[in-house]
Amino acid sequence: MTTVGINNSSSYASIFSTSATSNWIADTMTAIQNQQNQGGLLGMLNDARGDNSLNSFLGKSANFSNSLATISQTSITNAGSLIAQIASSKAQEAKAKKLQDALAELSRTQHMVQKKNTLDPIIYFADGSRIDTNANIMTMVDGTQYDTTTGLKYVDQSSIMKLANGGTLNTKTNIMTMPDGTQIDIVTGLPV
Repeated sequence: MTTVGINNSSSYASIFSTSATSNWIADTMTAIQNQQNQGGLLGMLNDARGDNSLNSFLGKSANFSNSLATISQTSITNAGSLIAQIASSKAQEAKAKKLQDALAELSRTQHMVQKKNTLDPIIYFADGSRIDTNANIMTMVDGTQYDTTTGLKYVDQSSIMKLANGGTLNTKTNIMTMPDGTQIDIVTGLPV
């Protein structure tokens, strides 16, 4: 139910002020006309003068009811949208936490298991040669070493000096290797 009131604050002040001017009647009429245009009790009473007052009242009531229904439906839709956004955000946070926890658990279990070489660190053969299974180096009886993964002679890289012409010098064996592959014993000067 709507109430009768004067929306215009200047009209309200002019009606009840002690120094009312002669314009208070015009202001009151303007306020009444505004109330009639907006509906309300005065608008309903104005509609009651015509032949179709019941039709007009029901039409305005239906429009008012539709407006309230639209407001209510919009509120429900907005609330549902907000709840869906919050739920989606919470689901993403939960998924990210589960993923982080799984990665942390995987990392923890990987550090628990230590890689273990099942071979002995050094395998000795009957002829006196041996294989270092950690460094993958086979040492023959005469001291020659081979890389067990490639089959090539093993050269300790800390004893190799690179020369300006592209050659190398093995300071452990005193063998200089030229860029073309020729090897020279630097003590005797003879090719190897």
